[in-house]
Amino acid sequence: MHVKRLTIMFAFTLPLFSLLLLFSSTTAQAQPYIAIEHFLLDCGSSSTATSDQKWDGDHHSEFIPSNITTTSFTSTPYHRDSSVPQTPYSTARIFNTSSFTYTFPVSQGPKFLRLYFYPATYSNLNANQSFFSVSSNGYSLLTNFSAFATASFLGNTRVGSPSVPHFFKEFAIYVQDTQLLNVTFTPSPNSYAFINGIEIVSMPENLYFNAMNLKYVGQNSGPVINNKTALENVYRLNMGGGQIPGNDDTGMYRSWDQDNNYIYGPIGLTPVYQNPIAYTTETPNYTAPELIYQTQRSMGNQSELYNLTWILPVDSGFYYKLRLHFCNIIPQYTKKGQMIFTIYINNQTAEEEADLFQWTKGTGNPVFRDYIVFVSDQDGRKSKQDLWLELHPNPNSEEYRDGYLNGLEVFRLSMNGNLSSPNPELSPSAQLPRPTSPVKENTKKTPPYAVIIGGGGGGLILWSILALIVFKQRRAKTFGNGESKSTKSCHPSLPTDRCRHFSLEEVKIATREFSEVSYL
Repeated sequence: MHVKRLTIMFAFTLPLFSLLLLFSSTTAQAQPYIAIEHFLLDCGSSSTATSDQKWDGDHHSEFIPSNITTTSFTSTPYHRDSSVPQTPYSTARIFNTSSFTYTFPVSQGPKFLRLYFYPATYSNLNANQSFFSVSSNGYSLLTNFSAFATASFLGNTRVGSPSVPHFFKEFAIYVQDTQLLNVTFTPSPNSYAFINGIEIVSMPENLYFNAMNLKYVGQNSGPVINNKTALENVYRLNMGGGQIPGNDDTGMYRSWDQDNNYIYGPIGLTPVYQNPIAYTTETPNYTAPELIYQTQRSMGNQSELYNLTWILPVDSGFYYKLRLHFCNIIPQYTKKGQMIFTIYINNQTAEEEADLFQWTKGTGNPVFRDYIVFVSDQDGRKSKQDLWLELHPNPNSEEYRDGYLNGLEVFRLSMNGNLSSPNPELSPSAQLPRPTSPVKENTKKTPPYAVIIGGGGGGLILWSILALIVFKQRRAKTFGNGESKSTKSCHPSLPTDRCRHFSLEEVKIATREFSEVSYL
């Protein structure tokens, strides 16, 4: 484990007293977390599959209701893309008539709930016709949710990356003394629900819930995160480093993405630390993998000051918790006051003078800080907005003009038990297959005009009106709180290539030369 490695490396160089201090600050909680519960359910499968982990089929599972054969059926993708893992995306369970509930017996405490989706064609059902809701233990997690629209949005927002054909949604729920975790799927009218995989894993009691020292940005107080709050993880990034898969996490199978797709402006430097990380009781080993703290994105000592900026699209109308992970790995920085920087969140000052040597015991010691910010609606409606995170060198630094970040986690907080947000808008480039026959097990016919573009199922939408509305909204939309009155942050204007512009030819094609006839 990490403590043993530290002993081998430093025993010959540190005085005995320093070595004892090192052990006293790391051994108390330095072991990786061992999950009390870890369920992996391969939905729609009747067998056990082993990829990186063992997935159990749900067909004969103890977690399903007795009426499984009358309320759902299983299916396989008409075509599975070669980039999509076989497990758990080779099968799906389809719900088309009524609600369906999985019930997991668990211990009391916080749990991760991960829902795996591959919006493909199942049993002649088009993925863009699937809309459903998901609830768990009294929390509304997804409402009228479109996996197709979500996958398309993820593919479009990750610049330079291919479309994202599969994904998972991760929630954190505190299970009360009922010691049951229920997951209920409810199809929208004239639609169907599906799920490819369900994962449940426990976590340390105070890792995300009941954490101390929350700092509110832009207001003096705000919500607390206790056992009555549900969270959805929307970003988990490794700054300056590579992708970290779940198996390389610290016992909770969290996936950490690269931050490359979210950097705006100068990308800075990406130093690497070769030594082990010296975890502490305040930042125990399971907080984040060593790879998070051994890499970072920094500005480098600069004469011309600029911001190191990340832009993160989020849903408006919610509070967000940002957990910033820091670890000094630059050998030149050795004392307090030597390098100080400022942290801005959404054009507001979150930390005026961040001095890592005031927060930690020295080089190689990790630390994290939690900030709560509210992302308000624009024009009274919920929409996607850009959440800005910026670092800027502070002129009070005694020697170096720099700033850095090692990792970032962003969580959406439930509002009155609700985590649901609108489906993202689909661009005209998203492929929308023509409707096919409805679910074979359902005799109700779905009219061809019931295809919804990034919205709820069952309504009538004229394609020409939608195209014109989207065209006007996209051109008028302001990103990144650019109209904020705050003058403390010094980021430049958002480039025009962050906005989607429609050519006249695209509009003509989408509206059939501005025809008033609906798209059928």
